[in-house]
Amino acid sequence: MSENHHVLLLDFRDGADCLAAFDEAAHLPGLRQSAIVEREADGTLDFPASQVRGAGAPTVGAGVVGGLAGLLAGPIGVLLGWAAGTVLGNAAETWRDQEGGAGLIVLSEEVEDGHSMLVLDVVESSPDPADALAARHGTILRRIPAADLAARVKAARRAADGA
Repeated sequence: MSENHHVLLLDFRDGADCLAAFDEAAHLPGLRQSAIVEREADGTLDFPASQVRGAGAPTVGAGVVGGLAGLLAGPIGVLLGWAAGTVLGNAAETWRDQEGGAGLIVLSEEVEDGHSMLVLDVVESSPDPADALAARHGTILRRIPAADLAARVKAARRAADGA
């Protein structure tokens, strides 16, 4: 079966129920990132929880590769290679985090006053685990292709730049 990259949205009236689903969602196969977006009754937004699977791995990995490449130049080369690799890896992680934050901002308009929304970035080989999560928590699951959300974020950036 092919894999599908989706952003999953689960709406909750109760923040505690949303947090319980957030904790359970950490074990979904293919989960890349998750977050909770809450909108208070007065319309105020809050982002009380988020997690990124594999956070720090690109920074550490790029630092190690840079350090190993620097072995050819001796101790100073190892230090410089490690530092350069770490900077590049951290830049990649920062970009990913900014894109995730922009996606949450775009999706926040879909959260009703007094509700919480669980947002999951998942590469699914089967919809069954996420569907079962939604069923256990008595909520409806909406799937948005990740490419569609990326296009919405890009359009929002263009609109903001033009304003």
